[in-house]
Amino acid sequence: MGSGITDYSAFLSEAIKSVEELNRSKKVCEDLEAEEQRLDRELENEKKAVSDSIGLTVKKRREEISSSYDKEIGSGQERLRKIRAKREKAKSQGVKERIAEETEVLREHNQELETQMKTLFKQDRVPAFCRSTWYYAMYMPGSVKEIGLMLLTFCVCFLAVPGIAYLLIPSAERKYWMLALIYVLAILVFGGIYITIGNKTRINHAEALRQGRNIRSLIRTNKKKIRVITVSIRRDRDEAVYNLEKFDDEIARLEQELQQISLHKKEALNTFNTVTKNIISDEIINNSRNRIEAIEEEHERISGKLKEAQKHAKEQALYVTDQYETYLGKEFMQPEKIAELAKIMRNGQASNLSEAIAVYKSQKNG
Repeated sequence: MGSGITDYSAFLSEAIKSVEELNRSKKVCEDLEAEEQRLDRELENEKKAVSDSIGLTVKKRREEISSSYDKEIGSGQERLRKIRAKREKAKSQGVKERIAEETEVLREHNQELETQMKTLFKQDRVPAFCRSTWYYAMYMPGSVKEIGLMLLTFCVCFLAVPGIAYLLIPSAERKYWMLALIYVLAILVFGGIYITIGNKTRINHAEALRQGRNIRSLIRTNKKKIRVITVSIRRDRDEAVYNLEKFDDEIARLEQELQQISLHKKEALNTFNTVTKNIISDEIINNSRNRIEAIEEEHERISGKLKEAQKHAKEQALYVTDQYETYLGKEFMQPEKIAELAKIMRNGQASNLSEAIAVYKSQKNG
């Protein structure tokens, strides 16, 4: 293996220099790779910052445009709500006035009938309670409502009151005959009162009560007519009689105004998305262009140096492999180990490289 080497000292000295130069070349490559990666990250961060700035700025400007128009739309909607409320109030007042006007005759007639009934009863000395709904329901019912009131009164007097009275008796003392007695008493008391009032009033004032019955029927009929007229007016869809034109005109104007604002908002957003957005993007990009270009130029310069350094390191590695690794092996491609081999040769411990390697290994293993 060593027949081609005449000066081992010079050979090993040159090997140390070549390996050291190769290590320096590798270190230069590592430094340049680290710098290239740093520039890659810086360039990526710069471009991301530009992209984020564009996104945030565009979003903010778009929201500002929408907010301005939405504020105007909200204000218009509030005015529209108020004018509609005024219109509804005016219509409600108009309906009330129309009802009052169209039922005036019936209401006045009822007032006259009530006055007539009051005068009639006063002249005939009829007790005032005889004009009440309850009295006519009990003695001269003329409607379903009065019949219901009469039945309710009988249920209270002849069922509820006796039942409650019986329950008030202590449970230990209750007897069925007590319940029967209570019912008999209720019939005697309430029945007696009912018959007594009826006899004293219907016998002495029969004609006045009969006329009162007729008057109450007329009043009830007029009230039904008033209800029919009221329902008919409230259901009437014709609003022309209420003079709401000024409200309708204002509502139409506000609705048209809101429609125009909405249209302008749509156009403004469309213009922003197609034109203004690009202008903003270009401005932000231009503001960062010099910085990005400087980083790109530095990156390109470092990349060029790295390629040259990698080429030089590759050539150096091939040279070391051909000239020294072939004789020494890959594990001895370190300046310190080569220096150890040179020392062994100088000390006369070996006459060639193979012996020197063997001595080195024996020393390390010993």
